Amino acid sequence: MSVKSEKAKELFKSGYNCSQSVLGVFCEELGLDFETAMKISSPFGGGMGRMREVCGTVSGMFMTTGLMFGTLDSSSKAELYKRIQDLASKFKEQNGSIICRELLQGIESSTFPTPSERTETYYKKRPCIELVGNAVEIFEEYISKNSFTTGKTE
Repeated sequence: MSVKSEKAKELFKSGYNCSQSVLGVFCEELGLDFETAMKISSPFGGGMGRMREVCGTVSGMFMTTGLMFGTLDSSSKAELYKRIQDLASKFKEQNGSIICRELLQGIESSTFPTPSERTETYYKKRPCIELVGNAVEIFEEYISKNSFTTGKTE
């Protein structure tokens, strides 16, 4: 486990959602203040507002990717979308899906908007904390192989 991965798990255990926990550990590199990052990523927990769609950890990776490698030039969208597809593929390869409800299969997971209480049982039953750590590790590996400053593959 990397330092950032462990920090992301700590953020999750302290009450931040999965998406916030991933984006939050990259604030310094992004030049993004923590509070803004937490606000931006807050709707994406629980598979986008607890709808159990795309896993919040994956959304957190995607937001971080956009902030690091994003573009305002429409001719560069294909390169950005390729990055997103590569990250999604790696996450799916390691975890079986990028869809929250599939990752929580076999675990009662309501889409009711009120978040579940964070208890020891909650952490033991759900894979979320491990998925947070895994998403950060996948992204760290990705940026170690790709230039952050230029957005070009090394």
